[in-house]
Amino acid sequence: MDQLQIEQVNYAKEKININNIRTLVFQIEQGVTPELEFDGQDETAIHLLAYCAQKPVGTLRIRHIDPKTVKIERLAVLQSARHQGIGKKLLQKALDIAQNELKIEKVIVNAQEYIKKLYDHFGFQQFGDSFFEAGILHIKMIKQFPPF
Repeated sequence: MDQLQIEQVNYAKEKININNIRTLVFQIEQGVTPELEFDGQDETAIHLLAYCAQKPVGTLRIRHIDPKTVKIERLAVLQSARHQGIGKKLLQKALDIAQNELKIEKVIVNAQEYIKKLYDHFGFQQFGDSFFEAGILHIKMIKQFPPF
C-alpha cells in the first residue's frame, strides 16, 4: 500500500476515475445495472478517492439525507488493491468528514451482507432484516454521533 492518499474530490473533475472504479466493481464484478449504479445523485454528493502510487484505486460518496443525517454509499475498491485496508481508510475519512466538518449526528449505510464486519468495526449497528438491493443481499446499519 505504497503512498496511499485519500482525498475529497470534485465529482465533475474526477468523474472518469470514480465511474471507472464503480463500473469495474459494481457492474462488471457484481452485475449491478448502470441505471441503478449511476442514479443521478453523484453531482450533489461528497466524493472521496483513494490513490495508491498516484493511481485511483477506491472511492465512496457521502450523501445528505437531511441536515443531521448522511448516507455513505458506493464504497468500492479495485480488486487489485483489496485486502490492504483501503476500504477502512476511506470509511474512516468519510466518518471524520461527517462528524467534524458536516457536524452530522447519524450516518446510514446499506452494507452488502458480506462486508457487514467492516461497519461493525466502526461502531455501526444493524437495523432491521437483510434485504435485496440491486440483486445483492444488504443490511441497513446506522452509526450515531453525539449531538453538537
